[in-house]
Amino acid sequence: MRGGEKVLESFCECFPQADIYTHVLDESAISEIISKHKIFTTFIQKLPQAKRRYQKYLPLMPIALEQLDLRNYDLVISSESGPAKGVITSPETLHICYCHTPMRYVWDMYQDYLENAGRITRLLMPPLIHYLRLWDYASAARVDRFIANSGHVAKRIQKHYRRDATVIYPPVDTAAFTQSATPEDFYLIVGQLVGYKRTDLAVEAFNRMGKPLIIIGDGEQFNQLRTQAKSNVKVMGRQPFSVIRDHYAKCKALIFPGEEDFGIVPLEAMASGRPIIAYRKGGALETVVEGVTGLFFEQQTPEALIQAIEHYEETQQQFIPERIIQHAQSFDKEIFKIKIKQFIEEALAEKQAF
Repeated sequence: MRGGEKVLESFCECFPQADIYTHVLDESAISEIISKHKIFTTFIQKLPQAKRRYQKYLPLMPIALEQLDLRNYDLVISSESGPAKGVITSPETLHICYCHTPMRYVWDMYQDYLENAGRITRLLMPPLIHYLRLWDYASAARVDRFIANSGHVAKRIQKHYRRDATVIYPPVDTAAFTQSATPEDFYLIVGQLVGYKRTDLAVEAFNRMGKPLIIIGDGEQFNQLRTQAKSNVKVMGRQPFSVIRDHYAKCKALIFPGEEDFGIVPLEAMASGRPIIAYRKGGALETVVEGVTGLFFEQQTPEALIQAIEHYEETQQQFIPERIIQHAQSFDKEIFKIKIKQFIEEALAEKQAF
């Protein structure tokens, strides 16, 4: 239940009778809101270890998507950061894609993934990604309307697909978070522990400073980060929402060192009244107000992050929790649902008129 699943939850609340199609379903991991819907899976669900290693079946996903029978729907919404928009719909169907990002590993971050891959993967990636890149571009033509989750992503959609997109920011359940009267003496990172999020540079910065840092999350870098971390850095792994909410409320500030397409985590911290120290690139530029809800560092280096933290500690009195919370509330999920419904109603009316 990460950002993409939270978007799906809001779609479920907008369309309570809708069916859901997905490659793989893990019933133990989804929320009650999602589980109330009728859910269909592709043949990938039946493949070995599909629930744990579904990413390994990426080459089969285009074929699996094209087998889905969506003829009886007048509206199809694909929510994707992968190939979900490649479904085939009838001419009468309105297909709207809510795009979290064009596939990073296929387009602008391909070289990063290639450099960090194992030897066998590096040999297999070029022909596979070439095929996926062609299919991904072609499948974008199957979409009637694109919605991007940020202006940053809208630019990437235009670059890679040559399509315009309307920006509707993802939903944040701001009411689910609480403010602490007395923040404690630690900084916080929350999220997947994967390379592009650059948690490693934060660990290096805090190793040098000796200041307390808590990391909540799991992923391929978990063991590496635990080995890298000194005693002042605590890597907690995956935690329940109650623990995450408590740490949001009590941290001095949230550290956000990666370049994200949007990034819901900073807004969850802001909904708790806590400021953000973020890398000045990507979606953070659309959510963090410098000097009001946080501040930026310019380069993805430990030195730049250390300098930003020192600057924050000199100026932290200027960050007022009530103003930070008020800003976060402008991204609330109720606003998202209103904008989504309005967009879809206008798109349906236009299609019917045509």
